[in-house]
Amino acid sequence: MIYIVDIEAVDTRYTKQWKEYLPKQLKRATNEQVEVISGGDTPQATTPGAFLNFGGTNVYKSKQLEQIGEMFCNGQVKDGDYFLYTDAWNPTVIQLRYMAELLGVNIRVGGLWHAGSYDPQDFLGRLIGDKPWVRNAERSMFECYDNNFFASDFHINIFVEAFWGVAKQLDNGKVQRVGWPMEYLKNSLDSYRGMPKENIILFPHRIAPEKQPDIFRDLRTHLPDYELIVCQEQELSKIEYHNLLGRAKLVFSANLQETLGISWYEGALVDTLPMVPDRLSYSEMALNEFKYPSQWTVDFKNYETNREQLVKRIKDYMENYEEYLPALQKQVRKLQDDFFSGQKLYGAIGNGS
Repeated sequence: MIYIVDIEAVDTRYTKQWKEYLPKQLKRATNEQVEVISGGDTPQATTPGAFLNFGGTNVYKSKQLEQIGEMFCNGQVKDGDYFLYTDAWNPTVIQLRYMAELLGVNIRVGGLWHAGSYDPQDFLGRLIGDKPWVRNAERSMFECYDNNFFASDFHINIFVEAFWGVAKQLDNGKVQRVGWPMEYLKNSLDSYRGMPKENIILFPHRIAPEKQPDIFRDLRTHLPDYELIVCQEQELSKIEYHNLLGRAKLVFSANLQETLGISWYEGALVDTLPMVPDRLSYSEMALNEFKYPSQWTVDFKNYETNREQLVKRIKDYMENYEEYLPALQKQVRKLQDDFFSGQKLYGAIGNGS
């Protein structure tokens, strides 16, 4: 039996789609029974600048823990069962280990790491990254997982550096780089591909300091021929957002924190060009055609110094959009195969590695 301890769904984020698609994909790939341990209804209003509600998420996780405890009490959890946490930053994994080991039930546990205080540019890193309790808690959660899953080598590297200070050779099963289970995206976005393109440039990221929205807002003054839209300022539904994505020519990033980047992959699937800095996870994921020098947007001062070059590059993408489409198809294939397919994840769960 595979139990999915899921992350709460926010309608405007991929977490909503994971609730629908992941159980089906995992069951099909492993031929195992799959059961979801959910925390029930989700507060839709996220904490400003964050990707979830910091109060509501603990209510959600507490309800999950209550169910897990009852499952152990009634003997439902068996040797060989696998618990997959779709967000590894879930302290209930510590209580799960407590119950399994003290009750003598031989389970395996995996967790998908998205972010944490170990990343100084992440929300948690900025607010509580210097607190010993949070660093020790993350290390404890890491040790509870048989399989710690990451979506990029960049993410693995910052995790390892934060906890061990140097490059450390970790057991291949304990730490694995796998694609995120998002193969459903291509089909779900097909209807938005082929829409007439307009002179629209999108900022599809959270409005948070590590995403540098001020750079994008300043670009509006220097690109009067184009419509530059900060998506979160529009309060769009997922359908409205994808409709806008299908009409846009370019997705722009000046991010200082990114361990994967789903929005630019969604854009690429509907023939919207990405423009990303050569840093973070982008360095290993993006083709050279779509990367610009990191120094141009490493902070606002450097942006002002390099603004003319950045504006020139944006105009090139917009005015010569069609010329970049062959490279974009290569980019889509790279992302599909290496970063947004769950096959390695399913294999790790199914074969006991």
